[in-house]
Amino acid sequence: MRIDTILTNLSAVTVDPARPSARRIGIHHGRIVALDDELDGVTAADVVDLAGATVVPGFDDAHNHMILFGLSLTELDLSTPPTHTLEQVYDAVAERARSQPPGTWIIGSGYDQNKLGGHPHRDRLDAVAPDHLVWLRHTSAHMSVVGGRLLREIGDRPPDGGVVHPDTGLLEEAAQQLVRDLRYPLPREQLVQAIAAASEHYRAEGITSCTEAGIGLGWIGHSPTEAAAYQDALDGGALGVRVRLMATGDTIHPIEGAPGALGLDLGLRTGFGDDRLRLGAVKVFADGSLIGRTAAMHDDYADQPGNRGYFQLPAEELRERIVGAHAAGWQVAAHAIGDRAIDLVLDAFEEAQTRFPRPDPRHRIEHCGVAGPGQVARLAELGVIPVPQHTFVGQIGDGMRAALGEERVRWCYRHRSLLDAGLVVPGSSDRPVVRGAPLLGMHAMVGRRTESGRPFVPEEGVTPLEALHAYTLGSAHAAFEERRKGSITPGKLADLAVLSADPTSTATEDIAGIRVLATLVGGRLEEV
Repeated sequence: MRIDTILTNLSAVTVDPARPSARRIGIHHGRIVALDDELDGVTAADVVDLAGATVVPGFDDAHNHMILFGLSLTELDLSTPPTHTLEQVYDAVAERARSQPPGTWIIGSGYDQNKLGGHPHRDRLDAVAPDHLVWLRHTSAHMSVVGGRLLREIGDRPPDGGVVHPDTGLLEEAAQQLVRDLRYPLPREQLVQAIAAASEHYRAEGITSCTEAGIGLGWIGHSPTEAAAYQDALDGGALGVRVRLMATGDTIHPIEGAPGALGLDLGLRTGFGDDRLRLGAVKVFADGSLIGRTAAMHDDYADQPGNRGYFQLPAEELRERIVGAHAAGWQVAAHAIGDRAIDLVLDAFEEAQTRFPRPDPRHRIEHCGVAGPGQVARLAELGVIPVPQHTFVGQIGDGMRAALGEERVRWCYRHRSLLDAGLVVPGSSDRPVVRGAPLLGMHAMVGRRTESGRPFVPEEGVTPLEALHAYTLGSAHAAFEERRKGSITPGKLADLAVLSADPTSTATEDIAGIRVLATLVGGRLEEV
């Protein structure tokens, strides 16, 4: 028998309990076909000696914003590092203003008021760039600051679920739609370029699959034809990873002639597509950001008495949207960070399944940021998949602690409690909110320390193997794909990451410091 490729001289962590390790991997027509002694007597067109490297299933980011990240690579980088003060923000805007004609856009992204000492202010932006359209996005993407010229163009009457602060230029949540209405839709060619840039970055980090968490209409989308940009990228060879697309709740609509049904044009829903590009869940926003203090909480924020955040839509409308999407056959991914938002979403999921029962809907709560003990049990009872971002612990954990206080921080971005309740937990980053390398996320899952070095609910830490499971088989399960990917098992897609060290070894203390040497998607090897 002759196959395409045999990878040899390797140490594989398969994430398959039936066969935890392997030394050789056979690949044919893009799939894993055999391991170890099953390859005895088998020849291959290409035999690759990996010189003792560790091989794991390709990483799968279950919640990221691929186009937004790709676009951010061309914008002012206001994240910390490299930006540590508000003065540095203003200096960066001033420098960009000197190189661009008046009337053009200056866009920056990634600033965090928790690290800078406050939000940028419109008056200072007007002082350094009075003739430009200045738009600076918060790292959470749930708020932004605009300069005076742009503020005058958008006015101060936001849609429901958003707030405009005209004195400072701060826009919260859905108020950002006012800016997006001026800026978007972006040209499809620009979106393809962003996809290509992000894809190249992801492959270098061992990512072989990801979920784009919101395309189309609404304040998170970039174009009503955003899916077409992904198709163009795939057709042109620019899409180097497998992608699942979440349609925003604003994009789906009632289907004429099918009372009570919600869908995209032609009635498309979760699952349409193939192994390279497919339609995933529908995305519904219940609330906002924890570090932005807009997530819907049952009690006041610890550092902002009187503020409990808010819902992005009236509660009844959110419930109807979730139930309607479920009835139409969609997997629903509800963005809910605060405990009050999580309760609303769980109520809606329970009502949906009671009224319109269907087997294994696998509804998701994106972020599931502050989940009390009763909510963890209820997630398990309803079979809802929590999709937390443990990368937040290491990079914005200090800001989350300040928002919640010491009592509630125990419920923040849990992991061990979710596993102990019998839930499958995927791995994800929410990039570009934070740096999104999966090995960095795994490091945070295990170590649970903030940037300042403080422990962050260490009892919620997991083992390195459990962290690897999250970023591979856990993410595949969250998308109904565990039979196709997520472990090194014959019959599954040959999506692999080649690493400089074993992230599950007790001798590996610095998981984040492991290097990705190569990535394979469908058996095609690309060295980093």
